[in-house]
Amino acid sequence: MFCAGFLLATVSILTPLPAGAFELFGYRLWGSASDDANTPDAFPYVPTLTLSGGDDPLKERLTAASILVSEAEKAPSGEAGLIARALNDFDRLIAQLYVEGRYGGTVDIKIAGLPLQSALQRGSLPGPRPVPVTIAISAGPLFTFGDVRIGAEGAAASQLSTDPGFWGLAPGTTADSSKVLVAERQILNTLRARGFPKARIVTRDITADHANDHLDVTLVANAGEQARFGAVTVTGTKVTDPNFVVAQAMIPEGSVYDPEILAAAQKRLNDLGIFASVNMVEADTIGPDGALPVNIEVSERKRHVLGAGATWSSTEGGGFEAYWRRRNLFGQGELLSVEGSVGRLGNSSFKDMEYAAKIAFEKPGVFGPLTSFSTSLSAKQEAPNAYTSRSATYDAYLKREFTDQFSGRAGFEIAFLDETDAYGKKTYLLTGLPADLTYDTRDDKLNPSKGLLATAFAEPAYDIRNRNMMMFMKGSVSSYAALDESKRFILAGRLAAGSIVGPQVDDIPAGRRFFAGGGGSIRGYAYRNVGPRRNGEVTGGRSLIEMSGEVRVRLTETFGAVAFVDAGNVYNASVPDFSRPFKIGIGAGIRYFTPIGPLRLDVAVPLSPEKGDPDFAIYLGLSQAF
Repeated sequence: MFCAGFLLATVSILTPLPAGAFELFGYRLWGSASDDANTPDAFPYVPTLTLSGGDDPLKERLTAASILVSEAEKAPSGEAGLIARALNDFDRLIAQLYVEGRYGGTVDIKIAGLPLQSALQRGSLPGPRPVPVTIAISAGPLFTFGDVRIGAEGAAASQLSTDPGFWGLAPGTTADSSKVLVAERQILNTLRARGFPKARIVTRDITADHANDHLDVTLVANAGEQARFGAVTVTGTKVTDPNFVVAQAMIPEGSVYDPEILAAAQKRLNDLGIFASVNMVEADTIGPDGALPVNIEVSERKRHVLGAGATWSSTEGGGFEAYWRRRNLFGQGELLSVEGSVGRLGNSSFKDMEYAAKIAFEKPGVFGPLTSFSTSLSAKQEAPNAYTSRSATYDAYLKREFTDQFSGRAGFEIAFLDETDAYGKKTYLLTGLPADLTYDTRDDKLNPSKGLLATAFAEPAYDIRNRNMMMFMKGSVSSYAALDESKRFILAGRLAAGSIVGPQVDDIPAGRRFFAGGGGSIRGYAYRNVGPRRNGEVTGGRSLIEMSGEVRVRLTETFGAVAFVDAGNVYNASVPDFSRPFKIGIGAGIRYFTPIGPLRLDVAVPLSPEKGDPDFAIYLGLSQAF
């Protein structure tokens, strides 16, 4: 099986180049580097970097900091361009030596045999082309922190620790210049977190003691006046109600200033999806009453959105989907969307193709800033190999965010289903009260390296037409852990389980039974082709177990590799029958990392295939598998 997806009008992956050169995802497929130079008066050179008094790791870091080395293939414009690049490089390399705690190091750059200063005065460069450029670096001694003093003025005196070690500046440790900058930021952030928004460093005295190879540091902070949140105003709105923006921001006027409150307000407003940018602008001065006014600057996004997408599979045929959305419908963040899709194009007769249509409405802040309301009306025809289902559904939900990581929904739905499967033809009229909880601490939704995602779903439902009561339940937990500080090696695991309590399998709608297999389940097996069978046909079941484990390795900044094992099964009973062996799929894949998430290509093999399962399966998608 081969699956491919195409996202239209969203991501551009081809970069226009001059004739004779072509790039895909930033990698040259043909053509030479000179094809895209197009630099007027290009002036090529050959750099050489040497280091004395340091080790290989230090040389690697200095080489990485040098633009003379990293940009050598991109020739500068003329001799002046090369000299300007060398001057910039000198500053960068000295700064890198300071970051390494090397305050007695030197950098000597020569162009065509001339010292940099002489080349700058002369203007023209002798010798052959390309010009040789030498970068000779002497690392010098490694400095450590010597006399370090942390002080505070005014109200800050009681708010700060004066222990240098608390701020990462302990005497005797390597005097990395970045540690001083980090310490300054931490001091100011600590004061701001305690209600002093105008805190500043008033004394910064840094002295390199070359006689003792010490760096002496004195930092003195002034907290200024403690502030309370003052009036909150809004600018930049055209359609949006400013009072709605203030209410959603939830900045408590009169409470002690706290930057975390502003950060949470900014995130909450960005999550509405109606603003292109949101900025919290604090007043320059604190008022005589201690109040600090805050202005929320916003820029609204376009209200109308059109989108389309296409998919293709050798087993399911082609598919097409499109949607129209109207943001900020009534000026308070409302969203109206109309969606439609068609599937199995070219692989089924017209009556067996898949269709879906949906109209949905969302309203944030319906019962306060942390709540939202959503409702939708949809109709669809599903036609996997196991069954055909035609349904119409109406639902409505209330959502509540309890914390940044924890949220829940509860609602009502009514659905009419007309289905044909291995048990024959049957109709259902379901009413239910669905509810779910989500706990999410992942550091990245599309490519997590740490954290946890846990979901729990339950829905008591009643089939009015057939007079059957049933309970649908499902939960899943995904966990992620990096094995090294650079997050190049990541372990990821997922466990999912579900149960349907109620009547026999044939009394439960096929579209609501459990099936397994496919890209989001047990890779290697055909989509929804794992489960109990009747006369050789998959019927679905009343309980489910799925497990997945992955080892993710980042090979370069743009490419990674994955090895994985998926396992699980579906059972007739409401409780899994572990006497039946798991279906297991194994495989490997590659990842191409983009700004919007990793592109995923996985190849999986089923270890115990049955009727309808392929020898192997290929999956292509955006983001990690889970």
